[in-house]
Amino acid sequence: MEFMKKLNRTQDKNIQVGIDIGSSKFCCAIAEIDPSNQNVKLLGVGSCPSSGIKKGSIIHRDKVIEEMEKAVTDAEIMADIKVNRSWLTISGEHVRGINTQGAIAIQKPGQSPSETDQEIRIEDVYKVLELAKAISFPVDRNILHTLPQEYIIDTMDGIKDPVGMSGRRLEGRVHLVTVATSSASNFINCAEELGISIDGLVFQGLASSISTIDKDEKELGVAVVDIGSGTTDIVVYLDGGVRHTGVIPIGSDSITNDIAVMLQVGKKEAEEIKLKYASAKASMASSELEFELPVKNGGISRKISEHELSRYVEARMTEILNLISREISRADIHQKLTYGLVFTGGGAQLSNLAGLAEETLNIRARIGAPKGISGVVDVASTPHYSAAIGLIQWPLHYQDTQADIYTSLTPGKVFKKFTAWFKEFF
Repeated sequence: MEFMKKLNRTQDKNIQVGIDIGSSKFCCAIAEIDPSNQNVKLLGVGSCPSSGIKKGSIIHRDKVIEEMEKAVTDAEIMADIKVNRSWLTISGEHVRGINTQGAIAIQKPGQSPSETDQEIRIEDVYKVLELAKAISFPVDRNILHTLPQEYIIDTMDGIKDPVGMSGRRLEGRVHLVTVATSSASNFINCAEELGISIDGLVFQGLASSISTIDKDEKELGVAVVDIGSGTTDIVVYLDGGVRHTGVIPIGSDSITNDIAVMLQVGKKEAEEIKLKYASAKASMASSELEFELPVKNGGISRKISEHELSRYVEARMTEILNLISREISRADIHQKLTYGLVFTGGGAQLSNLAGLAEETLNIRARIGAPKGISGVVDVASTPHYSAAIGLIQWPLHYQDTQADIYTSLTPGKVFKKFTAWFKEFF
């Protein structure tokens, strides 16, 4: 395109780009990382409605490429930077999480493990993680993230970084996130069609958690709930690690569809009505405030109160909240999450959502918006951009949790990177 010639900068190693792929929109964020203090400065964002994706899967490849290009182009123009590589989010029913573990005896070459305690090296940690990943998966699945929860040295548990400590046996408990290989490959291919190489794929819920919650919340217990249009991503944290991930095949689009059917309006009008007039709690909506419905094909003008609209919205949202609660319970955590639920994503913009969640589920709740960045933050301050902003922050937090679904690392490189990763993660 002609405008590309006017961009003054080419993406360098300090420039991070994230493309959030959703069923209702594409979001692209470009940021500059200051290597001296790891500050993240947002330079540009771009967004484009999505019509080529349904519930996290591609249904129209050409539209996906076109819409992704539009979002990237808008971000490039704002940032004045030509994008050549990026991180991508991935979601959908095919994304699954599982808890597993691996263990090894610590010994030096030529020595028996019973002779004396041995110092644990980064290579030992790597072996434990590899054993934890040695699970039989279907041929069409691949490990996307390997997320350590804790390490156990002999009988001592709750250890975050075992390197340099001594013992005879090292065990690691790990959460794995897996994806359908074909789905991941399809998204990568679409980006590469635009001349964008992929730094990595990130589960959308994890990306959103990076930009919306802090260390204390991860330690004391929190569930990040990213409500998209077609799916809802859930990530449960406790003791600093990921305890559970899940995807519910329902999102805010179900509310929009209910409104469209009930009021006999188009989906676009229904979405606008939802964001402008609907409340997740009907009791917080006025019975006296009415708004006029769109008139089509010479139809009769109609009005409806905010309260009547919100009754239907509350019923559907309550159903979604119960599904969320059921998914969180699968984490098998026998204590209450101190920080409760953090809602983010486009669906979190529904008025009074946190209040309904607290009332329905008897748990603390808040709305999570992107934080921890500087620059043009005013254009990306809503939950709508949480995943895209989390992607550009991702390398600072989880540099080495990626699978070789998109890259191949030699053991030497992995060992070297693991050392830096421990410092960031723990």
